[in-house]
Amino acid sequence: LRSCSPGRARRTNASRRACLIARFGDIYAQERLDAETLLRTYVSDMEMVQRIIYIAAVESFHAAKMAYRQLKIRVRETLSLGHSGPESLEDTVLDYIVRHEDLYDVQASVNEVIRSMNINPKISFPPEIDFIVISTLIRELCRMAFSMQTLTPPLDIAFGTDRELFSETKYHRSFDSDFTAVLVAYHVWPALMENDDVIVKGEAVTKR
Repeated sequence: LRSCSPGRARRTNASRRACLIARFGDIYAQERLDAETLLRTYVSDMEMVQRIIYIAAVESFHAAKMAYRQLKIRVRETLSLGHSGPESLEDTVLDYIVRHEDLYDVQASVNEVIRSMNINPKISFPPEIDFIVISTLIRELCRMAFSMQTLTPPLDIAFGTDRELFSETKYHRSFDSDFTAVLVAYHVWPALMENDDVIVKGEAVTKR
C-alpha cells in the first residue's frame, strides 16, 4: 500500500463537499445537455431521451456506491494488519481512499451502468446503437458519485418513482410540465441529498 496522510479526509471535508456540490450542478448544466443533444440524433422522443439520462444518473450512483463499498473493504482488510493509531481504523481507511481515489476503477462502473441500462424496461434504444454513446456523462457521474461517498456524511440522490406525489422541496418542474398536476410523470434529474436534507433540487415533469 502507498503511504497515507492521517486526518486528510476530515480536514478537507468541507472544501471537497463544496466542490462536489458545484460539480453536480455543472454536470446538470453541461454534460447532461451534451448527452441530450447526442441522444436526440438517435431518439426522436424527448421524454425517452430524458428518461435515459435520468436512469444513467441513478445507475451511476448505484455503481459508484457499490464500488466504494468494495474498495473500502479491501483497504480496511489491508490496513488493519498494521494499524496502531492514533486515529481509528475507519478514519485511516477513509484518509487512504481520499488520498488515492485513482484506485477506483471507474471504467468497471461505466460498464456496469451500461449493462444495467440495457436491461431496464423503462428505456429503449435503437438496436444498432449502444448506450456507450453517453459514456462521457456516465463516467463523470460515477467519478463524482464515488467522491461523494468519501464525505462525512456522504451525499446521495433521492429515490424517485413515476407517479409519485410531486415534492416542491425536492424538484423543480420542467418548463413543459402541467403546473396544476400533482403527480410526477417522469424525472429529468435527481435531487441531491445529505441524509434527509435536499442540497440541490432535481427536475421532474408533472402531467395529468
